[in-house]
Amino acid sequence: MEKRALGTSGLEVSALGLGCMGMSFGLGPAADKQEMIQLIQKAVERGVTFFDTAEVYGPFTNEELVGEALAPFRGQVTIATKFGFDIDLATGQNRGGLDSRPEHIKAAVEASLKRLRTDYIDLYYQHRVDPNVPIEDVAGVVKDLIQAGKVKHFGLSEAGVDVIRRAHAVQPVAALQSEYSLWWREPEQEIIPTLEELGIGFVPFSPLGKGFLTGEIDEHTEFDKSDFRNTVPRFAPEARKANQALVNLLGRIAQEKNATPAQVALAWLLAQKPWIAPIPGTTKLHRLEENLAAASLELSADTLQELEQAAAQITVQGDRYAPAQQKMINR
Repeated sequence: MEKRALGTSGLEVSALGLGCMGMSFGLGPAADKQEMIQLIQKAVERGVTFFDTAEVYGPFTNEELVGEALAPFRGQVTIATKFGFDIDLATGQNRGGLDSRPEHIKAAVEASLKRLRTDYIDLYYQHRVDPNVPIEDVAGVVKDLIQAGKVKHFGLSEAGVDVIRRAHAVQPVAALQSEYSLWWREPEQEIIPTLEELGIGFVPFSPLGKGFLTGEIDEHTEFDKSDFRNTVPRFAPEARKANQALVNLLGRIAQEKNATPAQVALAWLLAQKPWIAPIPGTTKLHRLEENLAAASLELSADTLQELEQAAAQITVQGDRYAPAQQKMINR
């Protein structure tokens, strides 16, 4: 698979990574661990070198899964994980708030290293901006961890422009991870121009709109009671019905290209900037293969313009998070 440089940091990854969260957490019951280990290893065989997890996914179980799956390939892959939630590191209890105090980060990195079965983390993101800790202090701690060899690169997730600039001035930020797709385009306003200016890579999560852009979800789809999409306004049945117009658009282009809606959505993202590396997640091998095939789907300038013009006519309905989560983003 084609490789991409995440900005000017020197970090090079496969054009498409693999978001591992849903294997353990967030989208219904955890999948079978051995099956997920096999899936991650099959991704490596197919050229994926970029794997995304976080301590809060579980908590802890997803990092353990990723660590076990990638141990035989450690030198060939880039592992990204995240810190910043208020988690009891002894019990795994998620207390629901944020904690990016320097002493907590130092303890969190040691715990993540053990679970990931490694002595360094390739890309260490602050998962959400903590309003109680100056970002300069956070960047300073990660700088120390980089100097100690425990972390290779510093990342931010869902941070606003001011925070990105302030962090980058203390320790260069290699990548920003935030939601970006055809149905969430807010990053185009300020975030992407800032990343381009500063030489920071962009890692879009939910590049398939938490599954919606695959065309496999409609207003009648019912999610497991443990699936967080039940709390997302954008997934209310009436919002799904309204947002179907975007899926129909992708379906139309996909038919012309002998592709799937998911492949068109991912190819569109890859065409936006050469330093964007999306991380679609899945628990199914046939979906992994479908997603990875998007890396070789070329969308012509005419097709991109057609998508652009048609998408501009569609107003997406519903917030992308419930109010409590919404408060934690873009600080």
